[in-house]
Amino acid sequence: MKGIRGIIFDCDGVLFESRKANLAYYNAVLEHFDEVPVKDSDHTKAHLCHTAASPHVFVQLLGEERAPKALSIAAELDYRQFIPYMTPEPGMKEALAKLAGSFPLAVATNRGYSMPSILDHFGLSGFFQTVVTSKDVAQPKPAPDMLHEAAKRLQFATHELLFVGDSELDQAAAKTAGMPFAVYRGELQADVRLEHHAELVELFLK
Repeated sequence: MKGIRGIIFDCDGVLFESRKANLAYYNAVLEHFDEVPVKDSDHTKAHLCHTAASPHVFVQLLGEERAPKALSIAAELDYRQFIPYMTPEPGMKEALAKLAGSFPLAVATNRGYSMPSILDHFGLSGFFQTVVTSKDVAQPKPAPDMLHEAAKRLQFATHELLFVGDSELDQAAAKTAGMPFAVYRGELQADVRLEHHAELVELFLK
């Protein structure tokens, strides 16, 4: 792609298959309220847990009144206990290693405090110049705030960066930010379709 000077990645569903980890995390909190756990077969709730920021997830699962308590309980959890449930996407680390030599890379995720521990655990921290989470902006995706923040930190215009995501929240954020969008393993409308991380290497380094 012409004119692209950097790449921003979503985390869940792009860098990692993390549905099992996300459900374990949210179900650990739901257990405190004696609520029925979310199952992977409950596609609507499971998708919510996989894509949205925690404040929104807890409002949807527990209601406005109990959401603040849920966030407080979640803040006390050590997310490192859920990291073993995460699986790196095939070829992801190898692709990042090649891309990082030629392009500034960033992460923009609706995750909050867990991101540093995840990147450290999988040895990915050195590939990214900046990581923007829901804690860094006023509004999480689908708002464009974190893409604007990532562009600001990388010192590029939004149209000079490619955002790689997998959900409708990622798609909406990219559209509003005026940032080219690559969908990873999905059917969403996008400027680029990716089935494997190696395709990014082929697209930009060959």
